[in-house]
Amino acid sequence: MDRAEWVERGTSIVDRLTTTQTQPPWWLVAGAGVVALVLVGYTPLWRFTRNIVTIAHEGGHALVALLTGRRLNSIRLHSDTSGLTVSSGKPYGLGMILTTMAGYPAPPLLGLGFAALLGASRITLMLWTAIALLAGVLIMTRNVYGMLTVFAVGATVFAVSWFGTDTLQAGFAYLGAWFLLLAGARPVLELQRGRSRQLRSRYQQDVASDADQLARLTHLPGLLWVGLFGVVAVGSLLVGAGLLISDISGVCLPSPSGGTCT
Repeated sequence: MDRAEWVERGTSIVDRLTTTQTQPPWWLVAGAGVVALVLVGYTPLWRFTRNIVTIAHEGGHALVALLTGRRLNSIRLHSDTSGLTVSSGKPYGLGMILTTMAGYPAPPLLGLGFAALLGASRITLMLWTAIALLAGVLIMTRNVYGMLTVFAVGATVFAVSWFGTDTLQAGFAYLGAWFLLLAGARPVLELQRGRSRQLRSRYQQDVASDADQLARLTHLPGLLWVGLFGVVAVGSLLVGAGLLISDISGVCLPSPSGGTCT
């Protein structure tokens, strides 16, 4: 691809960012949802795909830390799909509470935002929003595994948005939105299982989960925070799923008034 072709492709991307794209057929949206469900529900695959959730989780901590006036120091992502975001500021107060609280809701809320863009036929804008967010995370990532992981995900999204056909872009975008929506609840369940095992252990130590840190910061039970994370995940899934299927073409749902499809 020569320079003129790159410029032409770049101009095309800019145009597509400001315009709407054709809604994909129902089978593509449904198929993307099924594939996302497998990526979340099948444990051997989940061990790898959970890295994407960790990126969104730590990105949520990082974004809220900045928004609340804290100094963001670093993001680290590990091969066991755990992560750590370090920020400087008061170790108590509203800013610390919001920063700690932001991790688990971030993936489903991001999925909900992507679903809203897709429901508005903004497929290209959704993909480039993802690229911009990944670039922000990459800049603050401070370990090799984390940088490679974020770069690989970002490069994949870029390649699809730049070289992919309209159908491929739509399928990939819907897969990403479905995945984040469906993946929001599983880490919350894993969080509570881990807390339960720790509490039953003979050698109990201070639990370092987000929920237990919030319990220490707010003097509210950790289980309450786990429940809040779960409500956000399920609520985002229900609303997001409605947005993803609301305007797809090729599907005729019967209306209560008995109207016919057009």
